[in-house]
Amino acid sequence: MLVKEAQATRLLQLRLNPGEDLLHSLHQAVSDAGISNGVILGGIGSLTSYHFHVVSSTALPPENTFVAGEGAFDILNVNGFIFGGRVHAHLTFSNTEVAMGGHLEEGCRVLTFAMVTIADTSATDLAGWDRVGAQQ
Repeated sequence: MLVKEAQATRLLQLRLNPGEDLLHSLHQAVSDAGISNGVILGGIGSLTSYHFHVVSSTALPPENTFVAGEGAFDILNVNGFIFGGRVHAHLTFSNTEVAMGGHLEEGCRVLTFAMVTIADTSATDLAGWDRVGAQQ
């Protein structure tokens, strides 16, 4: 187990408009704000399309299964981390029949709006923490 203390130096609040890609917008905001390490605290909104992947094997590294579709969906949450400038985000969303989620991929398009809050913890180096067997 790895443990590091971190302090959030600022919060970034993003509002996305209809048609914008959720992951692309997260990448752009992190880059524009110069965030090298951080925490995606939460997000809400709605989608017209989704694209995510989930692990589908227990071997290391695990295989991934990618899922995509279209329709009207509410975003229940967006969370994750920024590791050395890389966005690692997860998404949970639902409609009247099903809730789904996994690792966020490009192709999640905003329906009405989306809001995401990111805490900048750039003073704490988390680069590589999303790799198997991270030793930092």
